[in-house]
Amino acid sequence: MSADDNPTARGAALAREKLAQAKADAARRGQLPRREPRRRAAGARREGGDPQLFGRAIMDLLADRGWQRSAAMGGVFGRWADIVGPDLAAHTKPETFEDGEVIVSADSTAWATQVRLLARTLVRRLNEELGDGTVTRVKVRGPQHGPRTNGLRVRGSKGPGDTYG
Repeated sequence: MSADDNPTARGAALAREKLAQAKADAARRGQLPRREPRRRAAGARREGGDPQLFGRAIMDLLADRGWQRSAAMGGVFGRWADIVGPDLAAHTKPETFEDGEVIVSADSTAWATQVRLLARTLVRRLNEELGDGTVTRVKVRGPQHGPRTNGLRVRGSKGPGDTYG
């Protein structure tokens, strides 16, 4: 079987020919390929076929994409009960993190007040997990539903204001 009959050999020969032609065109335009070696990223590099530890690969991906802080906050949200304790976690939930501010929702106004009182401690605890200065403020939201509609209501009343004068 000759090189003309082998499609792989023909493809490789065609690729070499096209590469040589592109280099010649670049030389004519004065755009020669770089002679200096490319800068390598810091740290150990793996060989092309060597396996890489999964955790290390994920950490590299997060670093390359700039997702470390978001991933860390996701970890905090996932471990909320471990960070704030089971009692507080049973009645609160972290909602969002943006620009150093964590928004926490509480299932009652009493728990919302409790979180407001603990806000400084909570900021310190979150910064222990994420690094100093990551969280600057905790904002608390109380229950999102309106007043209760069940119960007795006197015809013509104006709501709770009638009760207290």
